[in-house]
Amino acid sequence: MIRFGTGGWRAEIGVDFIKSNIEKVTQGICELMREEGKTDKPVVLGHDRRFLSDSAAMWIAEVLGGNGISVLYISRSAPTPLVMFDVKDMGLHYGIEVTASHNPASYNGMKLIVEEGRDASVETTSKLETIIDNVTDVKRMPFAEAIEKGLILDVKNPFNDFIDSILSQLDIDLIRKAGPRILFDPMHGSGTYPLTVILNTTRCTLDTIHYNKDAYFGGDMPAPNKNVLWDLSRRVSNGGYDLGIAFDGDGDRLGIIDPCGEYIDANRILVMLYYYLHEYRGWKGPVVRNCATTHMLDLVAESFGERCYEVPVGFKYISAKIDEADAVLGGESSGGLTVRGHIHGKDSVYAAVLFIEMICAIGKTPSEFWCELTEKYGVHEMAEDNMRFTLEEKERIEHILFKEKKIPDFSRGIKAISYEDGCVITFEDGAFIICRFSGTEPLLRIFAEDTNADKARKIISQMKEFLSL
Repeated sequence: MIRFGTGGWRAEIGVDFIKSNIEKVTQGICELMREEGKTDKPVVLGHDRRFLSDSAAMWIAEVLGGNGISVLYISRSAPTPLVMFDVKDMGLHYGIEVTASHNPASYNGMKLIVEEGRDASVETTSKLETIIDNVTDVKRMPFAEAIEKGLILDVKNPFNDFIDSILSQLDIDLIRKAGPRILFDPMHGSGTYPLTVILNTTRCTLDTIHYNKDAYFGGDMPAPNKNVLWDLSRRVSNGGYDLGIAFDGDGDRLGIIDPCGEYIDANRILVMLYYYLHEYRGWKGPVVRNCATTHMLDLVAESFGERCYEVPVGFKYISAKIDEADAVLGGESSGGLTVRGHIHGKDSVYAAVLFIEMICAIGKTPSEFWCELTEKYGVHEMAEDNMRFTLEEKERIEHILFKEKKIPDFSRGIKAISYEDGCVITFEDGAFIICRFSGTEPLLRIFAEDTNADKARKIISQMKEFLSL
């Protein structure tokens, strides 16, 4: 069965991500659009640089064309934020991006984007899954024929409006005056072009690594985390750069390297950008995080007289709460964030240049700025562990945590326990642990935060021992 997780449908290439399934999913989308009466507008279609992404995009276009639905086809690789922007900017009903985001190179998938450029809701994807399960006939039209009939339209200069929108929200003169030296690692992904154009426009001195298309991502995971960015870290510190920037495979997750080579994780990026926007730019409003993201945001918001809203994992929940609460920004510890007034999904392009603007404005390195913030709000460090499981192990863990609702004896006061998304235990001293199954990979994810990483790892060890992992 084809099922959608928090980041769309993802599957292993050659096992489930195959032409027949890709066509079946697309036929399901077409039937969903007909049921909703939303075939009057074209579908914008993009793809990343993964193996089979370009072919899959053509197969998708052929099925859309076969169903008489117009396609705005982005023929060059495009990051997910661009497709989200186009859906919002053009007032479309739907967009599709062929991507498996930060998953291993052996995976690919399809991300469904809905009106206003949002991630499809659980209600929408659940309805789509039911339709897909009952698809018996797939309608196709050869790609060349669909072009000839005007059903597939090649999008010319697809990046222009997206890039111009981001530039309009930056203090370009400030960045030009500071002239930072940036080393950019797009991790062989589809976020390469737009950031390169923006940094050249703002007169940054820019060098790049891992710029070429590589379906195997150089043998690494296309995820901008500490374990993968060792090469960028070394080059930044040895080369005297002011900043290192890294994206994931489809350009919606961000990693930062400090001038001394230190990795700046997503939790720190969120805290620093919220503080910068609120205190330096004067943007007032709350902040949004998911349940697996640093609670330091809560303390920062409280010091401003604002509120930090917690939502389940899945960026659709973050974007919805940003709109509802008119929040300054929202994000997650896995590396994605968005800012009020931009798109309703993760965008590492805008986040990266906003971070560059921040260091130019405050005149400090990220590590120096972070030291100031920890003096105000205390040290918060997170650890995580990801474990694969069998179906039997998953059922056993679910029974312990979510049916019997048993937890370890942590020998510390517990403030609250939530089961809204996984099992989240918040301690009286501010530390927390979350244990949940991934919505995009067959993984059990455990995150913990405490006053240092060793303490956070100890909490995780207690949970793993309790679950016999």
